[in-house]
Amino acid sequence: MRVRERRGAVALAGVALVAALAAGCGIRTTSVPVDAGAAPSRLPCSLPGGDVTAQARRSVPVRVYLVCASGLEAVSRTVPAAGEKNPRDGRVAVARELLAQLRAEPAAEEREAGFTTYVQEPLTVSAGRAGDPAGALRLSRQPEDLPAAALSQIVCTYAENGTTADGGTVLLGGPGAYPVRRYACTAQLRERPESAAPTRSP
Repeated sequence: MRVRERRGAVALAGVALVAALAAGCGIRTTSVPVDAGAAPSRLPCSLPGGDVTAQARRSVPVRVYLVCASGLEAVSRTVPAAGEKNPRDGRVAVARELLAQLRAEPAAEEREAGFTTYVQEPLTVSAGRAGDPAGALRLSRQPEDLPAAALSQIVCTYAENGTTADGGTVLLGGPGAYPVRRYACTAQLRERPESAAPTRSP
């Protein structure tokens, strides 16, 4: 019996030794933290920041006036920055972008808030002709032939934009031989856009 007990003890010791050796084949545990690097990932780990930044540099924030509750209210938009070296060309480019914003259908959230526009196609803007004062703009229709609310939207949008304004006013004319007139975006005009009228001749 004692011989059998001894043989059993030896067998158990052998099993324990084999288990210990098998465990020793792996990486030993340690209390020192080891930086094995980031876990593998399929994500590109990059953002198109260059394109976004370039786009932001090519745009400028502006305010355009829409009709809401029988008055004029400004909404924020962005238009491409004028890249022309000639200030006159840059002013006309901005004027065209602003007019395009006024002609466009208001966004869904703007419509839900009650905003609308009376500026309709076809309507374009160009630089003043020879003999016009500096900074003048010519519309493809006579300003007085436009709906009063539409003219008020154009006047306030142009008069409050640093590129298209002329001392807080705007010089507007039409395609005919009539001279340009000076318009101002007054508090009365914003409250009653149907009252658009030139303040005085240039």
